Amino acid sequence: MSLTTLRDRLLEKLTPPSDWSADARPARSDFDLNPGARSSGKALRPAAVLIPVIAGPEGATVLMTRRSDSLASHTGQIAFPGGRLDPGETAVDAALREAFEEVALDPALVEVLGICDPYETGTGFLVTPVVGWLRETPSTTPSPAEVAEVFEVPWDFVMDPVNHRRDSYQLEGQPERWFWAMPYQERYIWGATAGILRNLCARLYGDEADRAAAAGEDAA
Repeated sequence: MSLTTLRDRLLEKLTPPSDWSADARPARSDFDLNPGARSSGKALRPAAVLIPVIAGPEGATVLMTRRSDSLASHTGQIAFPGGRLDPGETAVDAALREAFEEVALDPALVEVLGICDPYETGTGFLVTPVVGWLRETPSTTPSPAEVAEVFEVPWDFVMDPVNHRRDSYQLEGQPERWFWAMPYQERYIWGATAGILRNLCARLYGDEADRAAAAGEDAA
């Protein structure tokens, strides 16, 4: 097995970008673990993130960011480059644009392989994950207003279900809220970012008897 098999798997299992629809319904959400927390009546705001998979010399990695401490919301959280769709944009357009704006990732270096299931966040966004393939670690420059750090996480780590855990928090006077988390070294990957990765794992390896072994072989 090799990086070639991972690329082939992504092409086979993901939805072609041409099949993207702005009217798609969420397949997964922050409410999967908190069904009683869902509010109704509000239209979801379309957004997209780029999941950059890097075919590195020591195996596949995923490029991620830590959000700036100066942001008004989600301060310091681990995320993928991404944001709201501008009028007339597709999910791929928005993901590539946001990656360029946030970390100066050259869109010409990204081979878009497909899109994963739309994900509804607790903050009211419908996020389309766009998976891109990079042949080497790209040169990046974080935008200080949005991104504090750019880093890579091994593919086989985020695709190993043993690293997917349910954590929770509880604010005073409110019910306990559960979320997915994937702590990696000193970084705490959680919330929608972890939920999107977990769903990607299920999409790619759900039929495998040993998901971790399959992901490890793909990442080699």
